[in-house]
Amino acid sequence: MSYAVVGQWNGGFQADVRVTAGSAPIRGWTVRWTYANGQTVAQSWSATITSSGSSVTATNVAYNGSLGAGASTTFGLIGSWTGSNTAPTPTCTATT
Repeated sequence: MSYAVVGQWNGGFQADVRVTAGSAPIRGWTVRWTYANGQTVAQSWSATITSSGSSVTATNVAYNGSLGAGASTTFGLIGSWTGSNTAPTPTCTATT
């Protein structure tokens, strides 16, 4: 799995997150991360995102939860930042 800032401007950014199934197929996924510098998520696509303070949780939507072994999907988000925009280290939990 990977998190990448693909665009950044004064006070805002766009990030893409890639989720990849392991050696077995999965039926769904949940990605969690914590922002270190006060970033917030304003909108997202291809995932349902909720946040509480600096903690963010993203879950698959109906069309991209099931992945074959080794297959990938991506989701994106638009957020805001102040000070610095350090990329977080996400973790992923799969539903098999």
